[in-house]
Amino acid sequence: MRKSLIAAAMLVLSGAAFAADPNQHARELTPADIKFEDNPAFPKGAQSMLIHGDPSKAEFFIIRLKFPPNYIVPAHTHPALESVTVLTGSMGSGMGEKVDTSKGKMLGVGSLLILPANHAHYVWTEKEETIIQVAATGPFDIIYVNPEEDPRKKK
Repeated sequence: MRKSLIAAAMLVLSGAAFAADPNQHARELTPADIKFEDNPAFPKGAQSMLIHGDPSKAEFFIIRLKFPPNYIVPAHTHPALESVTVLTGSMGSGMGEKVDTSKGKMLGVGSLLILPANHAHYVWTEKEETIIQVAATGPFDIIYVNPEEDPRKKK
């Protein structure tokens, strides 16, 4: 009985939150609707598409990222919890402030990576293009451990 009451309360609260934002609407996206573009926050080669929300605001958002083969995102952190799902290909995942692919783990299609706020990590691809989906709550950023590796600061 108690579990039913908790579930009902969660449904009511989530419905109220959804109804409170008049900009929320149902959307159906197919892979053909996903138009990737270069993303200056990542080293050259990565592309992204914002699926939902606004990462610069205090709201839930979803973004898809496409990484080419043999690609590395240097060690970085994020100011909020991040949930990453591998949709195609495979992605290496390592923890720490320096890239060492021998200490990481390869995550295949369907794998999930959940990272707490301010947790240093890095990712890479090997022989194939990889698409991931990131879900988080903003405001969000990618903060490179070594500021010299931040492509937004390179001329």
